[in-house]
Amino acid sequence: MLDFILNCILWTLALYGLLDIMKIVKNSYVNKRIESNGIFVIVAVKNQEHQIEGFLRSVIFRILYGKEEYLKKIIVTDLDSIDNTKEILEKISKDYEEIKVITWEDCKKQLDNME
Repeated sequence: MLDFILNCILWTLALYGLLDIMKIVKNSYVNKRIESNGIFVIVAVKNQEHQIEGFLRSVIFRILYGKEEYLKKIIVTDLDSIDNTKEILEKISKDYEEIKVITWEDCKKQLDNME
C-alpha cells in the first residue's frame, strides 16, 4: 500500500513538472516572437511644441542605449496642431529612423486593418 501511495505521489509530481516544462517552452517561444518583432508605440499629440521634442528624445535615448530593448519604433500622429508641433515632429523624424510620423487618418486605417 505504501508503494502505491509513493508511486502516485511521484507520478503526480512528474506530470506537474512536465506541465511546467511545457509552459516554459510556450513562454519562451512567445517571448522570442515578441523580441524579433518588437513593440511599436503610437503617440497622438496636439499642440505640444514645448514638450514633444524632449519626450521623443528621452524615449529614443532609452532605445539606443538598451533600456527599452523590445521597443522598435515610435509612431507619432498629430491631431491637427495649430502650433509648431508638426514641424518639430518632421525634423526629429529625419534625425531618427525609430520615429515615424503619420497622419491620424493613416493611423486609423492601419489600426483597422490589424488582425
